[in-house]
Amino acid sequence: MVIRGRVHKYGDHVDTDVIIPARYLTSADPLELAQHCMEPADPDLVRRVKPGDIMVAGQNFGCGSSREHAPIAIKGLGIRCVVAASFARIFFRNAINIGLPPVVCPQAAADAETGDEMEVNLATGEIRNITRSAKYQAEPFSEFARQIIGLGGLVEYVRQRLKRAAA
Repeated sequence: MVIRGRVHKYGDHVDTDVIIPARYLTSADPLELAQHCMEPADPDLVRRVKPGDIMVAGQNFGCGSSREHAPIAIKGLGIRCVVAASFARIFFRNAINIGLPPVVCPQAAADAETGDEMEVNLATGEIRNITRSAKYQAEPFSEFARQIIGLGGLVEYVRQRLKRAAA
């Protein structure tokens, strides 16, 4: 699976309260949450994002509380994956569980700028910054993680497994 989109870049230690402020946690609707994604740090993001774009960040992306609303808001906005130098472990797992690929690649994250065109191959881990004519290598996802992501998240993965078991 190859994802290609424009970069929206953020810094280090972006916490879940920045990704989706607590006052909006009364909903679990991805489209409603998306309207407030990154609001404290980038209030215009919602208007700039195009479906398929890529979020890029520095160290410890998704730190803070363990709410799964954060990756849901990002995915609801149309972001197809997040490339970061590192992720908070709970965010990393929540992102995979809802089908949003969290790609760890410190050099790609450091070199990218907002507006760059980036391509991420989830099977091989290769990242290309097309704007900067640069290639990077991230750790590819395991087959299990790719299956979860490819089906849109853990719930659909389990649903498919149960359906096959019942057949």
